[in-house]
Amino acid sequence: MPKKLINPLHRVPLIPSLLAVAIVAGCQREEAHEAAPQASNTVASAAEAKDTAAEPAAETQRLTEWFDQRYEEELQFSPIMLSYLGRKDLYDQIDDMSEAADARKLAWKAKTVEELKKNFDYDKLTPAGKESYDLWIFQYEQEKAAEPFKRHSYFAGELGGPEAQLPNFLINIHKVNSTEDMDAYIARIDGIGRAMGQILERAQLAAKDGIRPPRFAYDLAIERAQKVTSGAPFDGEGDAPLYADAKSKIEALKKDGKIDDKAAAAYEAQVREKLTDKFKPAFDAYIAWLQKDRENTSAEAKGVSSLPNGEAYYNNRLANYTTLDLTADEVHQIGLDEVARIRKEMEGIKEQVGFEGSLQEFFTFIRNDKQFYYPNTDEGREAYLAETRGFLDDVEKQLPKYFGLLPKAKLVVKRVEPFREVPGGAQHYQPGTPDGSRPGTYYVHMSDMSALSTTDMETVTYHEGNPGHHMQISIAQELEGIPQFRTQAHFTPYIEGWGLYSERLAKEMGQFKDPYKDFGRLTAEMWRAIRLVVDTGMHAKGWSQEQAVEYFLENSAIPEGAVRSEVRRYLTLPGQATSYKIGMLKILELREQAKQQLGDKFDIRGFHDTVLGGGALPLPMLEKRVNAWIEQVKAG
Repeated sequence: MPKKLINPLHRVPLIPSLLAVAIVAGCQREEAHEAAPQASNTVASAAEAKDTAAEPAAETQRLTEWFDQRYEEELQFSPIMLSYLGRKDLYDQIDDMSEAADARKLAWKAKTVEELKKNFDYDKLTPAGKESYDLWIFQYEQEKAAEPFKRHSYFAGELGGPEAQLPNFLINIHKVNSTEDMDAYIARIDGIGRAMGQILERAQLAAKDGIRPPRFAYDLAIERAQKVTSGAPFDGEGDAPLYADAKSKIEALKKDGKIDDKAAAAYEAQVREKLTDKFKPAFDAYIAWLQKDRENTSAEAKGVSSLPNGEAYYNNRLANYTTLDLTADEVHQIGLDEVARIRKEMEGIKEQVGFEGSLQEFFTFIRNDKQFYYPNTDEGREAYLAETRGFLDDVEKQLPKYFGLLPKAKLVVKRVEPFREVPGGAQHYQPGTPDGSRPGTYYVHMSDMSALSTTDMETVTYHEGNPGHHMQISIAQELEGIPQFRTQAHFTPYIEGWGLYSERLAKEMGQFKDPYKDFGRLTAEMWRAIRLVVDTGMHAKGWSQEQAVEYFLENSAIPEGAVRSEVRRYLTLPGQATSYKIGMLKILELREQAKQQLGDKFDIRGFHDTVLGGGALPLPMLEKRVNAWIEQVKAG
């Protein structure tokens, strides 16, 4: 194990559980009883203890109500987020994407922190209330620390950009069940046009500051934007993605008897008008500027340390994506150590399957042998999805043995829509709604089946589905008795650390019966260890893109197409890739610590429920949460 990932952030100690209040109250009652010789005094002391416990509970309830009011205000900044939550207020609007809007929101958040500190006595809160209090401030401090680098965040990258994400939002998130919903859909086409203009303005401001993403990001953004604006009612064959989607939703309204043929035709005409008059010009301007400004980019992609104030920006990203005070050198060394450890385990599986040759030759065998790939056909794609769904069915039967908290939300598996599909692109998860009306979705890029090794598929399924992202995010959204903002909190090392931890947990649950797929699990863990090395290598140590690719290929069996996509991802999303392994190591460290301290009292279900039962947390706060649980178990 690398050095303990203890965060030196100066935070007030937290015991994030209402159970701790019950323990404290119980101790108070016991001490009062021992000190009092008369029954009447005992009764009085017990009543006082009850009052003592009631006051923090009441103050915490008042704080929770205040947080819910503030969170409702925060949601009003983002009509898109409201729709992701399954709500229909501001249903005809798209977020304000300007720098001024970001400044207004940060100023609002600063005022809420002032109000929080002024109106609530921290010492009068329950441990759970203190945790919420600190979490709200932590989120603000992260946003404030990132503000000086607002133009450093690239407008587009390997994982996508607004040119695809905004149309995808209308297609997959904006549900149309009524004429009012269709009216809102059409209004949002206008809103996307306005938002793309604001995004273009921000890209231009960043470029003036000498901040541009690598050239390949320009090329990807141009390609995606052109796909969105190809087909009717524009130029090209077939229907453009948004037009096809709008027609489908209009047809569904007609089938449901909510509109007649005349109204349906009128809606289609409105959609065509908005797409041609508002949407297309905004995308054309975006594409034209990208094509022109592309000439100002370097042919060779470089890490962000090459940007103005780039070193400070990368340090900010590391702090954001790990929630720990780790330097780039420390993260790099943790990665090197983990790569060496995992290589030894890989050697063991190579010997288990009887492969004669070096580990590098085994990587080549895994990477290239046709037995590990489905055909690049529609039948092959459907077979891949069917096997994936089978893994999820199998692991779901094991979940109650390892978790008391289980998600209510359903999970579906889908191929990524063609207009935003990237050959070798990373599979990903899209959360459902808190009320379960929209299921969580595990998306797979399938345009290039040669980038989808079957040795990896089981691992990614558990990471993105159960017991990984779907389980963790769904449970967080379904939590009751905590402020609503906590059900939607997003801390990458917690979320991605849990996803990577889930891969190993699935092995402990009896999955990975095929040694080649178990090798795939190690490959995935190696993948995340390599990320620590190459992300810091490119952004802090001057590594080239090809140097990162070579290191990846030397230490993993991941197909080259996927490797190149991954490296492009790290270049356009600096620091994010470090969160997985750092988060996993912290969760494993905490589990081992709990086992050592609790011995026979250790319960894996209790540990997992403690980790998941407070929603996403910064790693230091997760550590305090687990430590509190350990003390509670010790106390009986």
